Amino acid sequence: MDNNLKASLKTLHAKLATSPGPIDEELQDLLLQLDGDIRQLLEQRASDDDGEDTTTYGLAERTQEISAKFAVKHPTLEPALRELGSILANMGI
Repeated sequence: MDNNLKASLKTLHAKLATSPGPIDEELQDLLLQLDGDIRQLLEQRASDDDGEDTTTYGLAERTQEISAKFAVKHPTLEPALRELGSILANMGI
């Protein structure tokens, strides 16, 4: 599942890079924070040898909230965020 998450993040970054029009600073900050949290999660999972769960509460919900904000101003980016949220929810995150 981590590979799907990584692929979804790459897709989102590619869509952001080619997005028509500027993305406002608030949404950029939210995306950067979410991206950092997801990357941290992936690093923790990769180095977690004892099988303990990593605390990841709320990432799927935050992704869905950001997705709703993007739907209004950047409808072409919203599907990538929605997919990312679905992957996180399926992972129980």
